Amino acid sequence: MDLYAGKLGATIVRFTMSGIPPVRLLLLLSALSLFAPIRSAARPQSNFTYGPLPVFELHSGFWINLHHTLYHEAKLRTVAPSDQSASTSGPTLNTARDAKPALASAEQHIWDDAVAYYVANYASKDLLFSTELIQLKDQLGDFEDCDELSGRKRKFCDAGLPAKLTQVLESAAPVYRAHLWPEHDRANRRWIMRVAPLVREQGVGLSERLADIYQARWPREKIRVDLTGYANWSGAYTTADPLRVTISSLDSRNQGAAALEVLFHEGSHGIAEPVQAAIIRECRQRDKAIPRDLWHALVFYTTGEVLRPVLGTSGATAGDQDGTPGGGYTPYALREGLYQRGWNEYFKLLQKFWQPYLDGHASFDDAIARMVSSL
Repeated sequence: MDLYAGKLGATIVRFTMSGIPPVRLLLLLSALSLFAPIRSAARPQSNFTYGPLPVFELHSGFWINLHHTLYHEAKLRTVAPSDQSASTSGPTLNTARDAKPALASAEQHIWDDAVAYYVANYASKDLLFSTELIQLKDQLGDFEDCDELSGRKRKFCDAGLPAKLTQVLESAAPVYRAHLWPEHDRANRRWIMRVAPLVREQGVGLSERLADIYQARWPREKIRVDLTGYANWSGAYTTADPLRVTISSLDSRNQGAAALEVLFHEGSHGIAEPVQAAIIRECRQRDKAIPRDLWHALVFYTTGEVLRPVLGTSGATAGDQDGTPGGGYTPYALREGLYQRGWNEYFKLLQKFWQPYLDGHASFDDAIARMVSSL
């Protein structure tokens, strides 16, 4: 194992894997990840990536994690206590991160001011649909190697943010760094270390298979993936132009073998447009209402079915199995009951008409046409 530091504190881990069976390697890396070093508190940035990987570029960055943490706390403060379980029912976190850290009086004042700023300016906006929040997220990701955002120390660290927001983030940074960042960074690194061997082994084949199914091209550039303590209510989301994925490393739904499915499901949002276009075209030709989420249910179904045989034999632990004789992997949408929450009819259509296409017994156009005609 060769561990070395890159420019401006960017840490890259490279493993020599020749001669190690994939299953044993995955278990070994899971154990080693528990001892991944935490960056010195003097450096807020942590551009942590696992060697040269295909398809994806996995990051753990300080500023984007601070941003999502402040947004998360702001959202919690905008709902009544009786509604918090419903409004935040997405992420089921593995550690007691919602317990308040012990802050000094001055620290508490700074943190409360930062959260209040997010309450006033961002809590009412959606991370996935607000252009302002999408641009902010991308900017903070781009400046992950800087220990400031104002450019006072180094001109190239001027992120170009509004002056008040820059002040808020730079003021909250020492508090976050001291009390929450070590845990979030450790969780991000652990998640990366566990999923990276499967990305290295299966990434190219899976991306080619999914692109072929959607009759599209997988992006030529690697898809940037930011691991954060918190993401949005669903635990992961994808934004376009540029195509970037954000995944909560603490969300229980994103753990174990499911991590790879979440990764490729989110990545598939960048290539699934032909499916959505085909569904819309067929609906218009048949004078039918366009189904709101059929394309999204199709992406969940497709990713799960494509990865099911891979994850069923990739060394997933007993906790990742579906309990059927002989073991096996249960796709995300089935395990989380997504089809029972309004997608049950879609699931039936996908099994009846889309699965034959996945099996090579029907054409893309015929599968889409048959699904739409049966709506």
